[in-house]
Amino acid sequence: MRRIVVVGASAAGLAAAETLRREAYEGIITLVGDEPLAPYDRPPLSKQILAAEWEPERLALRTPDALAALDLDLRLGVAATGLQPADRTVELVDGSAVPYDGLVIATGVRPRRLPGEGAHVLRTLDDALTLRERLTPGRRLVVVGAGFLGAEAAAVAWRLGCEVTLLEPAPVPLAHAVGMEVGKVLTNAHLERGVDLRCGVTVTEVTEDGVRLADGSEIEADEVLVAIGSLPNTEWLTGSSLTVGDGVMCDEYCKAAPNVYAAGDVARWYNPLFGTSMRIEHRTTAAEQGMAAARNLLHSEAGKSFAPVPYFWSDQYDMKIQAYGYLRDHAEVALVEGDLAERKFVAAYRTGDRVTGALAVGMPPKAIRQWRQAIATGAAWHDTVSTAVPAMES
Repeated sequence: MRRIVVVGASAAGLAAAETLRREAYEGIITLVGDEPLAPYDRPPLSKQILAAEWEPERLALRTPDALAALDLDLRLGVAATGLQPADRTVELVDGSAVPYDGLVIATGVRPRRLPGEGAHVLRTLDDALTLRERLTPGRRLVVVGAGFLGAEAAAVAWRLGCEVTLLEPAPVPLAHAVGMEVGKVLTNAHLERGVDLRCGVTVTEVTEDGVRLADGSEIEADEVLVAIGSLPNTEWLTGSSLTVGDGVMCDEYCKAAPNVYAAGDVARWYNPLFGTSMRIEHRTTAAEQGMAAARNLLHSEAGKSFAPVPYFWSDQYDMKIQAYGYLRDHAEVALVEGDLAERKFVAAYRTGDRVTGALAVGMPPKAIRQWRQAIATGAAWHDTVSTAVPAMES
């Protein structure tokens, strides 16, 4: 291969480019990114950056010297607009076309939006800096969506002295992923601090003065943050013959087509460890998948399945939340250590007859690491979780 193109210059794309060089690839690596900034870290956007605890310089994933050492054909601020597999070219918004012998797609996701104008989203550095300028004491912030991103932003805004209203369509935030009882524990952290959390409500549009609900009522706000999930950036692949659904569809090797691989938030691949296809929007998985995709592209005949134990973390108020595995679609949740009321506990998750996930709140890292090993080895639930441990409502 004389040239490999990596489309997407965030964690997954950068990891792919670095891995190609580490694997002694000496050809041209073109790294394409739609943002003008060099690769930077996104998880701090809703935490340290929004809280003005960090300045933007701290987000850089690599120093300028480290990037230069990779000897990349770096195309920043230029989005990909099309893919022509027959010609093996990637078309860019500036009208140019970049040929490739191998391709890694790492174009990530974009925020879902609501009808109306003036709402904030939180995906880019510019998004975070714009919102943080507005989060001054006494300002009224409505956050639409009480998932992890919305909850993190609400916690930061509360700490900055804002009046926060958090709106969620589900009866209990995050219950679909972490279970009903764990969801209630996380919910109480907002209520105890005076956040106006309203569940079971649907926002239909953003207005000049706030938001409008499905029942026709309105909630006034100075600022609105929409945090209702994301969409994979796959539109540029229309007509490319790649299979695209909820992301770029890949096999267990992250392969989407001959010499075409995908990684990061945009990739939906078959994870043999859990026996299902998944698309994971976690920083750690993105970097690991970028490395796996690059290795398998170079060594396709000796490719290795990408079968990680996903990991994510979230900081909300004084809570440190950590989780391993695949918590969605679980059949049972059990409290295996600690106390829910104190918000210091570890919960284990069962799917079928296996341990498939674990979540810790307010616990040291070592308290949950042992569960990572159980998930990675496919440990049987009844051999791992004591029968004396009561199941929680899931």
